[in-house]
Amino acid sequence: MAKTEHQKELLSAWRGRAVVGGVCAIRCTANNRVLLSAAANPAGLRNRFQFSVSTGSCTFLPLAADWSRYGGQSFVFTVLEELEKGPEQTDAQFRADLEALAAL
Repeated sequence: MAKTEHQKELLSAWRGRAVVGGVCAIRCTANNRVLLSAAANPAGLRNRFQFSVSTGSCTFLPLAADWSRYGGQSFVFTVLEELEKGPEQTDAQFRADLEALAAL
């Protein structure tokens, strides 16, 4: 199989994958404050959170004061709701649906 055919197959598989977004919460267990976020890529947001915890640095500005006071180990990440992107849905429509879900 030629390299270009393999690349086309990979691209086709990537385009055909299911895109799942979600509403995520980062909660401080010390004071129960919660940051809600509508994320088109919850796995990426979870990775960012885990990186923040492992390095001790806060990449979520609204949480910076609590993060410095209580430390990263006092925070937990949770995906509250998931939403699958429809086949005919644009990225903008998908983000709008995620924002509406977060508002609920």
